[in-house]
Amino acid sequence: MAALQMTQRYSLFRRGGIFYAQDSESGQQTSLRTKDRSEALALLHARNEAFRQPLLNLQMARTYLAASDPEVSKRNWSAVMDEMGKSKAGVTLHRHVTAMKDHAFDLIRDKPILETQALHFTRVLDAGGVSTNVFLRRLHNFAMGMNWLPWPILPKRRWPTIRFKEKRAVTEEEHRKIVEGENNPERRSFYECCWHLGGSQSDVASLSAEDVDWVNQVVSFHRKKTGTPAIVRFGEDLARVFRSLPRIGALFPKHRFLKEGHRAREFSRCCRRVGISGISLHSYRYAWAERAKVCGYPERFAQEALGHQSKAVHRAYSKKAQVILPSLEDYERTAKTGDPLRLASA
Repeated sequence: MAALQMTQRYSLFRRGGIFYAQDSESGQQTSLRTKDRSEALALLHARNEAFRQPLLNLQMARTYLAASDPEVSKRNWSAVMDEMGKSKAGVTLHRHVTAMKDHAFDLIRDKPILETQALHFTRVLDAGGVSTNVFLRRLHNFAMGMNWLPWPILPKRRWPTIRFKEKRAVTEEEHRKIVEGENNPERRSFYECCWHLGGSQSDVASLSAEDVDWVNQVVSFHRKKTGTPAIVRFGEDLARVFRSLPRIGALFPKHRFLKEGHRAREFSRCCRRVGISGISLHSYRYAWAERAKVCGYPERFAQEALGHQSKAVHRAYSKKAQVILPSLEDYERTAKTGDPLRLASA
């Protein structure tokens, strides 16, 4: 505590009769705008006290936290990254590990949590991109949830707004070109399943023949990301695709074991060959959701198909998909026939 009390951030010196304060960390020199030594000492003392108070608060926080957590003074952000990864599995774990390799995090990786200031976070955010912003928030919230931080480093309003690049759906014409331009039969069938199911690329690539119920024309699987079940009825178009695939075991034996990046690169090459840009494999999810909205497919059904937390469903059913609304008189006339769904899907 004595060492804390002796900490002096600013020192006094005089130049040309005017007293200045010098920051011992940055070296910045600031005029105190006085020639009177007693006034200069009072101003210097005020600056040092303003600096000392946060240090005193930090020391008190360390003392209280150390009583329940002896490792609190040693724990750095690298430990937070490792501990956070223990709660993840599968593709989510892979995504977390990849994100933690971001070079922007090198600025705080070895920084003790309790010594981290807002300036350290803003430097990381300036050095990184959208992904850095997303995962730094998660690390910060995880540390707060574990009671490793006595207070937020950055207040909620100080975090930069996350602005993702605009994503668009695959159009029917683009999908037709992609399928016609793909020479590999397995990849061609894979893209067809993405179009009809709207699943994530990992979910579709992991499908097996045992997931297909031909009697009820239903395909069911567990989502890789959430573990929740998905049960989707399929029509004749997708049935034709399934008939061309293996009847036992994996439907896509080669794609099943490829990494997401590899499948994404193959799709990108196919798009370039047929002159299409601005889409990715994930665009098939947006396409499925927008097609569902346009044809009047109930939102709750779309949520069951793609997942209740799906951003594709939220985007399509909020504003993206364009729907031509029928006139009220036509809707009333059709409602009297007992078939309002026909009009909604027209």
